[in-house]
Amino acid sequence: MEGEEIEAQLGKTSDIELWIGDYDYIFSDFDSRPYSERLLSEDLLTEMNRVSKDKKSEEIEIQFIMPNDKRDQKKEAVIKKRLKDQFKINLKNIEETKKKILRQGSTFVFFGIIFMVIATFFLTNNGNNYFLTFLSVISEPAGWFLFWEGLNLLIFDVKKKLPDLEFYDKISKAKINFVDENPVKQPQKTI
Repeated sequence: MEGEEIEAQLGKTSDIELWIGDYDYIFSDFDSRPYSERLLSEDLLTEMNRVSKDKKSEEIEIQFIMPNDKRDQKKEAVIKKRLKDQFKINLKNIEETKKKILRQGSTFVFFGIIFMVIATFFLTNNGNNYFLTFLSVISEPAGWFLFWEGLNLLIFDVKKKLPDLEFYDKISKAKINFVDENPVKQPQKTI
């Protein structure tokens, strides 16, 4: 029974399997800081994003496959922590950016409506007052601009952030493992 469990574990494919020659493949080539502080490679993030598009967030497992002779358990623990921390930081940053866009869009829409109400008031109550007519002429385009630009932010700019938000939400919950390039299979027991 134990041999079957080991074989099932070895035969299980991960949702995201990435071959790396060494640990430096995970990080930016231009960052010489220790693994606990280094920036992640843009190539790695792009590949992970591409591979994870059709995966459900609660099911993702990331496996870094690398040569047996280059593995180091201490480095792997530091790198796993760095990856998890960075994914959570990126998720938080994108969530904050989305909230900022929603606040800005809502503010623009609100002030756009205020300017349009002011323009309507000036148009209906100006008589022959040139100053009120001038304020009406200025308020109306400002109102329309703010209103439509706010809607653009609320509808389209927020939508642009959704793929990154979805990616980092999935990936921040993922299990991260390092595995040998050629795992040694246990011999099957015959009965």
